[in-house]
Amino acid sequence: MSNNLKPHDAYAAVEACPSVHLAKEANRLRAETVNGGSKLVLSTDEHERVTDEFRRAKIQWISGKLVQRESKYLLELERKYCKLMFNKKYREMVTDIYLEQAIKVGKEIQMRSRKRKLYTNNGHSKTTWNHIIFEHPATFGTLAMEAEKKQEIMDDLLLFRDSKDFYARIGKVWKRGYLLYGPPGTGKSTMIAAMANLLDYDVCDLELTSVRDNIELRRLLGETLSKSIIVIEDIDCSLDLTGQRKKKEKTAKTNKEVPPKDTEESGSRVTLSGLLNFIDGLWSACSGERIIVFTTNYVDKLDPALTRRGRTDKHIELSYCSFDGFKVLAKNYLSLDTHPLFESIEILMTETKIIPAEVAENLMPSSLKEDAKKCLLKLVEALKQAKQLM
Repeated sequence: MSNNLKPHDAYAAVEACPSVHLAKEANRLRAETVNGGSKLVLSTDEHERVTDEFRRAKIQWISGKLVQRESKYLLELERKYCKLMFNKKYREMVTDIYLEQAIKVGKEIQMRSRKRKLYTNNGHSKTTWNHIIFEHPATFGTLAMEAEKKQEIMDDLLLFRDSKDFYARIGKVWKRGYLLYGPPGTGKSTMIAAMANLLDYDVCDLELTSVRDNIELRRLLGETLSKSIIVIEDIDCSLDLTGQRKKKEKTAKTNKEVPPKDTEESGSRVTLSGLLNFIDGLWSACSGERIIVFTTNYVDKLDPALTRRGRTDKHIELSYCSFDGFKVLAKNYLSLDTHPLFESIEILMTETKIIPAEVAENLMPSSLKEDAKKCLLKLVEALKQAKQLM
């Protein structure tokens, strides 16, 4: 256990080794499935004691959890720990050899049983991350987007993933920022899921309105790990972070300074300056190989300081559905590569605007017996109605 904001790098690996390797000796076990499979993986429960033997030395592992209360906000923070007990004559052997091997075995166990997770800070404890298993099925192959644009985004993501040495050589933190913008229903959240599935990263869905202040924002950042995508959706709706940087307001008559108002609805005091430091300040270097993604429906409302290159390195517009996007959806929903109605749909799509979500809804069969033609005709009718409303 560590008192730092970020958990010790070796803790998870050290915890995994006795938790799985020695689970047969424990009185209480936890059973979990791995990667959605049917096989159960057993591990030790909290406050369990298990004994290992290494070079005739008996080593006892004790797992536990401390709950610390912050009186200022009446919040509870949980800190897990592993305690080792052994005869002091084996101290050098345990610290120099045994622990090193335990960490190695633990990391191998982690890789074999790793389950990608979706984290959120909007749960029973808003100052730390809660998680569920991430099982979103979206891939770049199922995205309703032009093939060339998809390939460009995929190449950029894979280049980032494989550029650890490059970032170290140029003296930059190994992170990258993306801004996804476009009308509602154009697939911004689905794009994030596809990015996570391509890279095999965890997703941290950061709800800014649940963060009390800049200090808690830094704490949450410190708890994120490598190989993760930190997501702030609808940034234009998160607190008062749009427009220019907050300045002290002066009344026209008295020239008296007026302090900026807090966001009353959320009770959050996170500032734009705090968010910018979160993105590329000194605290952003606490863990490498991370992607930060912002989404917005109204990119023009965002402060230029937030959208400049270096903070959001790549801007991706997700707009209305194109004919190429429609063909992807037709393949996904109806298993169609071509159809006589495609020509009419292509003409109508050049004459009107329709979001991919609406196209997908019309292509979704209402029953197992509904054929592809009926679905395409529903889309044609929807396009005609949209054209009349323009």
